[in-house]
Amino acid sequence: MSGSILYIHGFNSAPASTKASQLIDVMARLGLSDRLQVPALHHHPRQAIGQLEQAIAQLGRPLLVGSSLGGYYATHLAERHGLKALLVNPAVSPHRMFDGYLGTQKNLYTDETWELTHDHVTALAELEVLAPQDPQRYQVWLQTGDETLDYRHAQQYYRACALRIQAGGDHSFQGFALQLPALLSFAGIGADLYQAIDFTSL
Repeated sequence: MSGSILYIHGFNSAPASTKASQLIDVMARLGLSDRLQVPALHHHPRQAIGQLEQAIAQLGRPLLVGSSLGGYYATHLAERHGLKALLVNPAVSPHRMFDGYLGTQKNLYTDETWELTHDHVTALAELEVLAPQDPQRYQVWLQTGDETLDYRHAQQYYRACALRIQAGGDHSFQGFALQLPALLSFAGIGADLYQAIDFTSL
């Protein structure tokens, strides 16, 4: 489906996150809610990927928009299916960062608690792909003030892609709503549809 979008949230996040909510709002205003999916992902990578594969099948060839760990999932799926991906402060090799996080976790939005195990880490490692080489298919949005992930890791890994690096900001990506016209355009949604929307009000 042309102009469809699959939003992939991050670690311990949910469809209620700010970026996801803003995108849901805009697509609803455009009358395009049927072209957007924002699944509430299972905490285990294998089940999350299964959910995302199902969403891709329903949407056709969506733009994958991945935040943080969702950016890692989006990269795997974009390489597997030849899809376009827009990555927002994406995690690079997250399995290498989870050593200190094993044990009980709590979702920031749903209050669900769950156990992060070595099997989660192994499943994440299985999803790693070679660094993407296609600037036409990949946009990578980074903010240098990301307090969770060092933006330089993504800058290096995605160096062959179209990089947009903003000074300051944080891991949630400050000012995301103002960048939505660029996201919609990358998804193939015409500017004539959204030019009347005041993105500063989101």
